[in-house]
Amino acid sequence: MKASPSQPHPAEWTETQDLLPSVARDLPAGRHRFHKEQMMTQIHQDLRTTRTDSRPAVALRHRNPFLRRAVLLPAAAFGLAGAVVAGVALSGGDGGGGKTALATGPALTTRVGAVDAEGAPKMLDRISLAAADVSEPTPHAGQFVYIASKVDSTYPRTIDDKTTVVSRGLHSRQVWNSPDGKQGWLIEPGETSDKGMTLSSDTPLDSAYDALAELPTDPALLLRRIYRDSDAVRDHEVPRDQAAFVAIGDLLSESYPPAGLAAALYKAAARIPGVVAVDDAVDAVGRHGVAIARQDDTAGERTEWIFDKKTLKFLGERNVVVKKVAGSPFKVGTVTFTSAITQRAVVDAAKQVPGRVG
Repeated sequence: MKASPSQPHPAEWTETQDLLPSVARDLPAGRHRFHKEQMMTQIHQDLRTTRTDSRPAVALRHRNPFLRRAVLLPAAAFGLAGAVVAGVALSGGDGGGGKTALATGPALTTRVGAVDAEGAPKMLDRISLAAADVSEPTPHAGQFVYIASKVDSTYPRTIDDKTTVVSRGLHSRQVWNSPDGKQGWLIEPGETSDKGMTLSSDTPLDSAYDALAELPTDPALLLRRIYRDSDAVRDHEVPRDQAAFVAIGDLLSESYPPAGLAAALYKAAARIPGVVAVDDAVDAVGRHGVAIARQDDTAGERTEWIFDKKTLKFLGERNVVVKKVAGSPFKVGTVTFTSAITQRAVVDAAKQVPGRVG
């Protein structure tokens, strides 16, 4: 683990302990934004027991907004267990429960964009200003935050001791969550039936709008909280700076942060060592933009947040292999995960799609 000397240790942050409600430490498998996170859940389970059920496991419980499931395990575990479970998750057939079979297309690849370490703070400052200037409706009780996206991912698949790298296939994802985080719905081919599945729980979702609205907008305090919470649960092989960067990206993607918080998240990201600007990146639907990124040398991957070159609006994110890692089946230029946010809106009911009648 490479701890950053520029960041204080969580033990030194006692002054911030009482500013925010405590966050659950168990980080169960539920509420995953993307199929990669569900894969990580399967990995977590398959390393401990033999699965007899061919359907992906989805637990609908409390989730820490400051940590994506992928940072719980080191890259080596993902490479090993991915080969074990990908044959299950990416296999053909109905999969049970009326779920659509997952595709197994060719591996996703891209040109690796050039980085500019010096340009990141200036770009993040511009992005922060643009985010603060956005005026969006505030969701109220009885309403839902609707987020539509397109996602795709690349995994190792092993059949008869032969491992190949395949993509799941670009597909849509629709999520509805109430402001208090207790009610929700998900529709995602391959993960749910055509009608979808409930995300409702008696335990509120930490990344719900109401919870996000209570977070501090002071970048220093916010970053301390992010480091503290991610340090408490990440795998020791995952660099703490990378875990913090991924955690911020998690809040920027499938959530609905108030404008003030979004601006603070970008300013907080500028304080993380190793953050760079990328000259060109492409989201899941082919939109080119600039990116803010950070490389995880252990995994050999770079996590990129993609923004429109003119408006600096957040478009999506992707993980790109930029360095060959021993034992990994991925070549340089492989896109292991990609997403594109296509719509965010406040609607009056779960399963209601903006602009659609009935």
